[in-house]
Amino acid sequence: MDANTAPVALPLVLAIEPVTGEAAARSTLTRDEAAELAALIAADLHGVVPAVEAARLAIVGGLYDPVELLRPGFPVWAMLEELARRHPRQHLGNVIAFGTHEGQMPDRVFEPSKIYAHGPLRLLPLTLLAPPEVAADISGDIEVELVGQGATGNSTADWLMRKLDLRIEHARYFSRGDILAMVSVQYESVSLAPMWSLLEAALLTPDRSEEVLSARGLTLRYAGHEVIAQSPANWLATQHWHDEDLAQRAHDFAGIVFELRQYATILDAHHVPLRLEPTPEHGAETGWLLEPLADADPRCATPQLYAHEAPGLGVVTVTVAQQGDGSGSPRLLAHGYPIKPRSLGALLAMLADRYGCAAELQMPGHVVLDAAGHLSVPAVSLH
Repeated sequence: MDANTAPVALPLVLAIEPVTGEAAARSTLTRDEAAELAALIAADLHGVVPAVEAARLAIVGGLYDPVELLRPGFPVWAMLEELARRHPRQHLGNVIAFGTHEGQMPDRVFEPSKIYAHGPLRLLPLTLLAPPEVAADISGDIEVELVGQGATGNSTADWLMRKLDLRIEHARYFSRGDILAMVSVQYESVSLAPMWSLLEAALLTPDRSEEVLSARGLTLRYAGHEVIAQSPANWLATQHWHDEDLAQRAHDFAGIVFELRQYATILDAHHVPLRLEPTPEHGAETGWLLEPLADADPRCATPQLYAHEAPGLGVVTVTVAQQGDGSGSPRLLAHGYPIKPRSLGALLAMLADRYGCAAELQMPGHVVLDAAGHLSVPAVSLH
C-alpha cells in the first residue's frame, strides 16, 4: 500500500469530566471492555457524522490526562495508529479496540501514569483510519458537527459510569485540534500563554524554532527539540535598576525562579526537555538545572555551597563559590537551581562531586546580592 492509497489517520478523543471531587476507579479497560466501548463509540459517531461509516475506528482502553497525550510525536495516538494498521481489516471488521490482557496493555506507551489519575479531565484516545479520497470531507464534518453534537449517547455515558464506578458531569467527543485549543486556553488563563507557544512548536512544528518572553520577562527558546531557558542569574544581571532596594531585587529574582519551576514542571509533564542556555550537558530531567561559571582555582580555598532562600519557596538557588582569591570578592563557580520537589539533596550531591567540596549548605537565610545587584555569596565563610 503506497502513500496515495493508505488510510489517513484522524485522531479524536472521548473526553470525560467527572463530577467534582470524584475519580475513576481505574484508568484502563480490558480488551473485551474496550471492544464493548468501541461499538458504542462507533454508533455515537455514526449518528453525528454518517460518513464515518467509510472509516475504520480504533480505540485504546485507557484514560489519560491531556499532558499524557499532548507530547511530541503524539505517542499514544501514533502507537494506536500503528497497531491498527497492522491488523487486516477483513479479519476484524470496521472497529478495533486495544485494552489490557492479564493486566498489561499491548504497549508500554499505553500505560496511563498514576501521577495524573485524579485530574479533572480524562481523555480516551481514538482514531479514524479514513480512505484518502474521503478523509478531508470526514475530517471537516467532524470538526463542524462535534462542536454542537459531540456529547456521547446515553448508552455510552451509562456504560462509562458503570464500568468506571464514576459519576460523570460531561462526556463528549473532540478532535485533537479541539483538545489543543482547550489546553491553550487553560494555559493562557493562568498567564502561561508563552508556555503554550513553546509547546505548540514542540507538538506541531518540531523542526522550527520559537522564542518567547515569560510573564516576568525570562527568555525561553524552543530549538532542536528542546527548550533552552535564560538562567535566572543572567536575567537578574540584565535588569536595569537605579534606586531600587536590594530586597525588591531579591524578591524579583525569587519570582523568576518560581516561574522557571512552573515551566519546568509543565514541560516535563509534556516530555519536552528543558535546559539552561550555557549548559548543554544538564537538563531538567535530573530535577535541577546547572549554570557553570568557572572551574575551581587550586590557589583558593576549598569551594563551599551557599543557599539562597526566599519566603514560601525555600532554597531557590545554590551557589558554589571559593574564598581567598586575593581580590576581596568571592569567586563564583556555579549556580544550581532545584526545580523539582525533593531535588535539593541530589543537587547538593552533584555539586559536591563536581567541585570537590562538602555537600553542606551555608545558609545566609536570604537571597544574597552584591553591590551591583547581582547574585553572589557572603564575602566570608559563615562558619
